[in-house]
Amino acid sequence: MLFINNNLYSILGVSIMSTHAIPLRPITEIAKQCGIDPKCVINYGQDVAKIDLNLIKKGTPKGKLVLVSAITPTPLGEGKTVTTIGLSQGLNYMGHSAIACIRQPSLGPVFGVKGGAAGGGKAEVLPMEKLNLHLTGDIHAITAAHDLASAALDARLYHEQQLGDKFTEQTGLPRLDIDKQRIVWKRVLDHNDRALRRITVGLGGGVNGVEREDGFEISAASELMAILALATDLQDMRQRIGRIILAYNTHGEPITAEHLQVAGAMTVLLKEAINPNLMQTAEHTPVLIHAGPFANIAHGNSSVIADVVGLQVADYVVTEAGFGSDMGMEKFFNIKYRQTGVAPSCVVLVATVRSLKSNSGKFNIKPGQPLPKEVTESNLPLLAIGSANLGWHIQNAKSYGLPVIVAINRFPYDHQDELDFVKQYALENGAFACEVSEAFAKGGEGTQALAEHVVNACQQPSQVVLPYTNDMPLMDKIQVMAKKYGANQAVLSEQALKDIEALAKIKLDHLPLCMVKTPMSISADANLKNVPTNFDIDITHLQVSAGAGFIRVYAGNVMTMPGLGTLPAYRHIDIDADGNIIGLS
Repeated sequence: MLFINNNLYSILGVSIMSTHAIPLRPITEIAKQCGIDPKCVINYGQDVAKIDLNLIKKGTPKGKLVLVSAITPTPLGEGKTVTTIGLSQGLNYMGHSAIACIRQPSLGPVFGVKGGAAGGGKAEVLPMEKLNLHLTGDIHAITAAHDLASAALDARLYHEQQLGDKFTEQTGLPRLDIDKQRIVWKRVLDHNDRALRRITVGLGGGVNGVEREDGFEISAASELMAILALATDLQDMRQRIGRIILAYNTHGEPITAEHLQVAGAMTVLLKEAINPNLMQTAEHTPVLIHAGPFANIAHGNSSVIADVVGLQVADYVVTEAGFGSDMGMEKFFNIKYRQTGVAPSCVVLVATVRSLKSNSGKFNIKPGQPLPKEVTESNLPLLAIGSANLGWHIQNAKSYGLPVIVAINRFPYDHQDELDFVKQYALENGAFACEVSEAFAKGGEGTQALAEHVVNACQQPSQVVLPYTNDMPLMDKIQVMAKKYGANQAVLSEQALKDIEALAKIKLDHLPLCMVKTPMSISADANLKNVPTNFDIDITHLQVSAGAGFIRVYAGNVMTMPGLGTLPAYRHIDIDADGNIIGLS
């Protein structure tokens, strides 16, 4: 009986050499391999470096961008990171220069569910312990900068209340008249901690501050994380931080970080974080790790800066988008591409045989539980049902105007007849190509065929097509996206209608949308599997990320502070007498 387990290859007797046994090259050699000027390499020990932004020069980039997305996620995992890393290795294996760009893992999932996000097998970022644990401190810098704004906001609220009409006279500052009921800037922490979702601050009042309800989100959910991923340089980041809306005053007007005069200090705390991090894979392929925004309340992609750095020095940059093509990929185009103009040359959609069967909706599969025999045994009728999900994602990705390649992430117990079926299905449903990827077991050699298709696809003429224009009315944009997911319509609540009106008043209704919905279904209902039909999408409310430059459109409740489960990953993480970290995968 097989279980959902990250160590499936070892369970099935497939030998994968431990990445601890792989000798790493000094990071200065990896930088030199990329053609990065040594003056722009800021070493953080032997294995990690930051890349100074002085490396970036104006002009036509050298390389082509490859965007990796996936079918609808399942508890079985699709292997986007393994495929992203493996594909970059495969391109290098062919003789091209390639760089992978991925997001930085949050400590919350590392200790909560995943146990790590560095890829795996022979397609892993090394040293994976450094990647998964702190790295160069970028997320901690986000936390500090974010919570500085929280402290400044509560301090201003307290002092204005204490001094009353004498506030301006004594400080020389204008009153902000913060409405404590409309403070929208929660605090953040880089851990899963459900007890902090709703808290009371200033308890007791008086010298403790103004008593009010507050809460925590995980650091990756901070708008600062989205800004870090979208900023093009230090000054752009500074301006974006100044536009962040922290609260509203008693007249309903927005109060920004600039109004609070804290934007400059917040930027100072992020001065080093804006430089992307350079590491290497198990085959010494360069990897840029930078930023880690959520893929549901933000755009779920690594940074613009990392992409630009990679495109300047490599023939190919392989970058990963969060969740499925209806989430991270859609937001790459509607937010990241729309703001920067950096376009991919093709899209790679990752699928697995077992995840396609899971997407059939016939089973309620959960991590840690035995897999149904229908998933592990050859079952073409079941696979045919689940493959409809793949067909939808192919068409969705193609609608953005680019060639789409399907990568079948192979598992040891996959059956050849099922692999052949998926290949044929993908091609019949509009894929430019479809290839099996064996990145986990074979590294770059196992993705050479996939890489060849990617090279061919990148040579095809293409032009990005966006589903709506910036000047389209906000209501129309929402309807366009709802119908793109296959819904009959978007049904807006009274609050959502009020939010649209409020955004028009402050002249922010022109911004692109960040659709906030479950990643577990193409629809906004996680219970609707495969390719749902005949449904509406209920929009509850809208919020603006004015600094990041998008409007969050909420189609249901999305948890921004995860909680720890009954069997969290931290139970297996420890350290031995020699200082070696164990149990982190």
